[in-house]
Amino acid sequence: MIELTSETLLPADPSAQLLGRVWSNRAGGPVPVMVDGDRLRDLSQIAPTVAELLNMTDALPEAGHLPDLGPLADYLSGGAAGHLLAPNDLQVVKAAGVTFVASMLERVIDERTGGDATRAAALREDLRQAVGGQLESVVPGSAEAQSVKALLQRLGYWSQYLEVGIGPEAEIFTKAPVLASVGAGADVGINRISDWNNPEPEVVLAVNGQGVIRGATLGNDVNLRDVEGRSALLLGKAKDNNGSCAIGPFIRLFDAGFGLEDVARLKVSLTVLGEDGFHLEAASRMDLISRSPADLAGQAMNRSHQYPDGFMLFLGTMFAPVQDRDAPGRGFTHKPGDIVTIHAPELGRLINRVDYSDVIPEWKFGITDLMRNLALRGLL
Repeated sequence: MIELTSETLLPADPSAQLLGRVWSNRAGGPVPVMVDGDRLRDLSQIAPTVAELLNMTDALPEAGHLPDLGPLADYLSGGAAGHLLAPNDLQVVKAAGVTFVASMLERVIDERTGGDATRAAALREDLRQAVGGQLESVVPGSAEAQSVKALLQRLGYWSQYLEVGIGPEAEIFTKAPVLASVGAGADVGINRISDWNNPEPEVVLAVNGQGVIRGATLGNDVNLRDVEGRSALLLGKAKDNNGSCAIGPFIRLFDAGFGLEDVARLKVSLTVLGEDGFHLEAASRMDLISRSPADLAGQAMNRSHQYPDGFMLFLGTMFAPVQDRDAPGRGFTHKPGDIVTIHAPELGRLINRVDYSDVIPEWKFGITDLMRNLALRGLL
């Protein structure tokens, strides 16, 4: 079990407005909560779901006026009161892919190697020499991007990943079913069909049913590189399996002290600690993103595509690990027991343990279960 504390999980700013969910043993179900110092306050009498809370136009009440659920510590690391859940519930979980040049080039490598990690290092060097420097400042969809596309086609390096990386249309895909995301402290899963996989540390926007971006949190878009590399049509299998989506620990709501402009400046760090002694550290800088968060949210939801209960949007990552773990030239891949920590001082820490998707707890609490549970508790 991962040892979690309030000090390690919460943002550095004590004034941050934090919205989340816990499983309450006393209530016998999920409870939307607001963090009040080191304690949790019950929001379920205001609205039974986080999706509805984010859809409300009225400001949330002061935490001190809400029922006290007890110390946050009682919901961490096997606490007697319950455990943390992902802070989203009825929102669709979407993800924007290929939004950073570094990760875009790695996706091209996945494709051209057919998912063979042993061929990645040589192709990575060839690709960077051919096109790497030309892509750093290209604005997706611009005339300059079209010129770069023509050059790459002449060089024989054009790819579907470059199309969504610098073309006018962003890649927006569904990452996980509603209620399938896991929260801080839970196990994340990798499918046994994969021998080359990695975490993807990302900022995740919380967008309500009117398309208003209400806040942000952290996410781990667990990715099977070799599976997607064999065929882009396997994207669903590479991205969505039991426990492959972690979100949390809490949604930091936008207010006078934190907004979308702050999201654009975030630095998201990643640490992987393996039971074999392996240690990896990396970072992803939001100021290097190719498309703005607002543009990505607008491409996900617009007049042609609505989400009445809102959506969570992974914004992509520049992180694609190349550090060798087992043998030279094979790069990084997960092993069971890895502890993955994703951190931004403004948003806190999302900490999860890695295991196989057929070993970690099954996902058994779906939308029908939630509706039945809320009805039995008199919340519907």
